[in-house]
Amino acid sequence: MKCERHDPRLLALALGLVATLCACQSKSGASDVLDPSAVAAPAGQAGAPAAPAQQASGQTLSSAALASATSAGPASAAAAKAQLTLGTGPTKVAMLLPLSAPGSTGETGRKMYDGARLAMADLGDKLLTLTIEDTRGDSGYAKDLAVKAITSGTAKAVIGPSELAAAQHLAKLSGSKRPPVLALADNFAGGPGVYSVRLGEADSAAAGAAAVAAKGARKFVLLVPSGADSSPIESRVANALSIYGATLAVTLPYSASDGGAKVVSDMGSLVEAPDAVVVACGDGSPVAVLAALKAKGIPGKAVTLIGTDRWLERPMDPLYEGAYIATLDQSETGPIADRFKATYNYQPDVNVAYAYDVVALSAGIASSAGPNGFSKQVLENASGFRGSTGLFRFRADGSSQRSMPFFKVEKGKLKLVEKSTSGF
Repeated sequence: MKCERHDPRLLALALGLVATLCACQSKSGASDVLDPSAVAAPAGQAGAPAAPAQQASGQTLSSAALASATSAGPASAAAAKAQLTLGTGPTKVAMLLPLSAPGSTGETGRKMYDGARLAMADLGDKLLTLTIEDTRGDSGYAKDLAVKAITSGTAKAVIGPSELAAAQHLAKLSGSKRPPVLALADNFAGGPGVYSVRLGEADSAAAGAAAVAAKGARKFVLLVPSGADSSPIESRVANALSIYGATLAVTLPYSASDGGAKVVSDMGSLVEAPDAVVVACGDGSPVAVLAALKAKGIPGKAVTLIGTDRWLERPMDPLYEGAYIATLDQSETGPIADRFKATYNYQPDVNVAYAYDVVALSAGIASSAGPNGFSKQVLENASGFRGSTGLFRFRADGSSQRSMPFFKVEKGKLKLVEKSTSGF
């Protein structure tokens, strides 16, 4: 990507919101508020990497702990005990990340921190004052920090938390005047004013089912792990299918103890000649269920197998062969990936992209509508936003919808079938 010195007019265009705010839409109908291809390199030199946003001098985090990352990945933040402040803009935004949490949770938090730093350097440094607090990966502490940020009267938006229990608690709180929350928790269903940012399994399953229904399939079966997560997946898939005149004939929760063998056996007596079977897996592996389906000849000429993005959290298994999956297009991160790696010395992943997008979205709103522009009308606009994770929009119930590529597993790899599922 060719990068040039910032031009204020180009930056304003890159940060433009939908037509209701500034009469400026992209060709796809989505806002360009997050379009990284329209962002110039802040270093002021073509091809130069973005410089990290300046930290506030008053923060007490170890500068060595949260300096640029090493080649092994994001730097350690084990010494995190206080706030970090990025940017000097008039719009105050709070961000809650598990910076000092142990293991993969802390690593994810530090990757998100670096994604936020790049977005601030690209777009937000003069628009936002981003205050980042360490949740330590503790759901109770994250909840307390989030409630404090919401009730502070100063934060115009809250980004995070990434702890699921804390996000679910916030979704139950009442109050119409609180700032919006852009939650980073995985598998979070959302709630009024508490928006789910990450692609959830329900979104992936629904998009995949809809793409197959659009090609003529009419009768679907959904296999889901037993538990609380099954209901939102069932609801989203059923709603997506109804748009195309297709139906969800039955939802069969399966137990990890039998690997789904029983429900696959029961399926034949409950549903005659289904056109497609959708398999969600939650935190577990889908392999046992897929083995039981394969024994029944699924996938095959008569029955299509649809997987979800959660399958891809594990190495590609031979049993995935022939399945269709709707998931994020990793190439969407291209416009920021090179600059990110040059700046932080490791390859960005989807966690970096999510953090980049929500900070860039906040900067776009601040630019186009000012500090008080974080309204339901703006955040829930029907056109949505295009970011490094693709095209997405928030719904009134707090869930998010994403238009994403549709793939088929062939020879152990994802082969693109369609560049985008049907969209909104």
